[in-house]
Amino acid sequence: MDPTVPTPASHQAASAPGRAPRERTRHPSAAGHVPPPGGRPGELPPVHHALVCVALPGLAVSAGHGQLTGQGLEGVYQSGRRLLSRCRLRVFGHDPLTVQGRLASAGRARFVAVVRTPADPGPDPGVAVERSRDADGSERITLRNTTAHPLRLPVELSLGTDLAALGAVVSGRPGPELPATVHGSGLHWTAPDGTRAAVTADPPPQDALASAGLLRWELDVAPGAARTIALSVRGGRPLRPAGRAGGPHLPDARAEADDPRVGKFLKTALDDLRGLLVRDPAHPSDLHLAAGVPWRTGPAPAEALWAARMLLPLGTRLAADTLRGVARSLEAGPGAAGHVPGPLRDAGPHLPPACTGVEATLAFPAVLAEARLWGLPEQDLAALLPTAERCLDWLRTAVDDEGLVAEPGPDGPVRRAETQAHGHRAALLGAELLEACDRPGADEWRDRARAMRRRFRQDFWLDDPAGGRPAAALTADGRRLPHLGGAMAYLLDTGLLGAGRHADGLLDEVRAEQVARLLGSPALDTGWGLRSLGAKEPGHNPFGHRAGAVRVHETAVAVSGLAAIGREKEASGLLRGLLDAADAFAYRLPEMYAGVQRTEDGVPVPHPSACRPAAVAAAAAVHVLTALVGIRPDAPARTVALHPVRCAPLGAVRLSGLSVAGQPFAARVSRLGLGMVEEAADGLQLGV
Repeated sequence: MDPTVPTPASHQAASAPGRAPRERTRHPSAAGHVPPPGGRPGELPPVHHALVCVALPGLAVSAGHGQLTGQGLEGVYQSGRRLLSRCRLRVFGHDPLTVQGRLASAGRARFVAVVRTPADPGPDPGVAVERSRDADGSERITLRNTTAHPLRLPVELSLGTDLAALGAVVSGRPGPELPATVHGSGLHWTAPDGTRAAVTADPPPQDALASAGLLRWELDVAPGAARTIALSVRGGRPLRPAGRAGGPHLPDARAEADDPRVGKFLKTALDDLRGLLVRDPAHPSDLHLAAGVPWRTGPAPAEALWAARMLLPLGTRLAADTLRGVARSLEAGPGAAGHVPGPLRDAGPHLPPACTGVEATLAFPAVLAEARLWGLPEQDLAALLPTAERCLDWLRTAVDDEGLVAEPGPDGPVRRAETQAHGHRAALLGAELLEACDRPGADEWRDRARAMRRRFRQDFWLDDPAGGRPAAALTADGRRLPHLGGAMAYLLDTGLLGAGRHADGLLDEVRAEQVARLLGSPALDTGWGLRSLGAKEPGHNPFGHRAGAVRVHETAVAVSGLAAIGREKEASGLLRGLLDAADAFAYRLPEMYAGVQRTEDGVPVPHPSACRPAAVAAAAAVHVLTALVGIRPDAPARTVALHPVRCAPLGAVRLSGLSVAGQPFAARVSRLGLGMVEEAADGLQLGV
């Protein structure tokens, strides 16, 4: 089965960071979707309290009590199909009382419960029950006799499924439960379309009642002993979680710091990222990251490229695979030559929807250029360079007569500030790439980048007594939209260039300093991260994903951009806020959370339908920690430089298990903010 999850039109996979509740799409599979009766387009069931286990294409969604009741999204999924919706355990005819439910890893949830036996003399329970549920479709139920006498435990499992597609479950129309048949040591179901699922048990049940979906045991358990029932849920073909074999793509990097949370932050992020790895069905050796679960496991080129870019410090294998996949989609996609296909994404209350394909197109040459600096093999560079040139060709056609990147809008072309930043970075890094590969056009793209800077500085800046601000966009009639938002962080994100140089940004030094002050102001900084729309702006909504919610990706980009221009106070504040939020979310950051101002005794407020885990949110851990150390590689020149954040906001930090020039790399920053390379490839010189 295809690992892409089919979803209704209002839930189609967006290809840029942040899921859009009001998303529009031109994806072919969206055609003909009818919302469920009484439902509202774009409404998603809440998942902020759910325990989501992920090892794509496998997924298990559980409530904290551990019973699968078939309510909402609960169930075990494979390749976007719910194989098991109900798995209810009863002992002595009663549901166990769950005392703890938590994630043990990205792909496994653990539940601890107790049961009182008829012979228990007091309130102390005589049986402890532990359930371990894995995203690959396996579950272990262990029952332990904690009394001083032998017990015979009557155990019953009530199983059922609708074999519904995830999109149907999301929209509230999964269909009825299917009739079961006894199959070997378990039960079997078949849907009208031929999809099948089976549950097998070890030891085999002593009784099976297909009409009620029941499996029964009588387990004799000695005092202090335990018995285990192992369940296995399977669909039409064996499950192959890509992340279980994804070592070369996401190696075991480690972070050690005076702040003990840093290591947990990185470890959890890598665990989540491995769970989000999926294979290209036509090219199984190529892996890329799904945008997030449970909503967006389908193709999302822009988010896959952003995540791959943030993970370049771990090696270039994932970036190469992701770039190849995007290149193939460009070859097969309709529309203008060189334009990566992608759906529209809601852009908040002040702007029309944006095409995520534009973001992916502009990201492609930039990610390829940066991957080269981290050590992308020559054969991969040569194979991907023609696609980067096609993307630059498209950028040439998208730039208007005034040197700005224009996107279609309902009332005419719209020039968004963040799109200018993406286009400027593509032009700068594209020029570096073309020159390094001895291809024509480098001088042209440097000239175009200069023209973009000149026009942006002239047309996008709004002066005011407080120092001014950049406009969020220019409308078709030339009006400047003045609202503040976290996307301003992209204006500081130039990207790495050869020998660790940072090219001139869209903003001059004075205006870059003013943007830094705005990013650190209470209007944008919640104390947990950046609001996507300022608190005082019209249309602000702390739960709006582009109207005020904190989007982790933007905050991570701001941390690295602020560190690069030397604004350590603002970078450190955002970094500490992000780490505090990660701590509150058990280090599994959602893609977004409410933009509610932090208080002394407060915690970040979840967004009820945010993807968690999400690729760019997990990759942000790698991005901000390497920005803290300030690693600037130039593998072709055989140099690497360190530009650490001197104020050492997290104390001493050591990163190991990274990769520069295809070899292991480790570096540390002392409490005094001094950087030191501890491990590097032979012949790699410390640059300036």
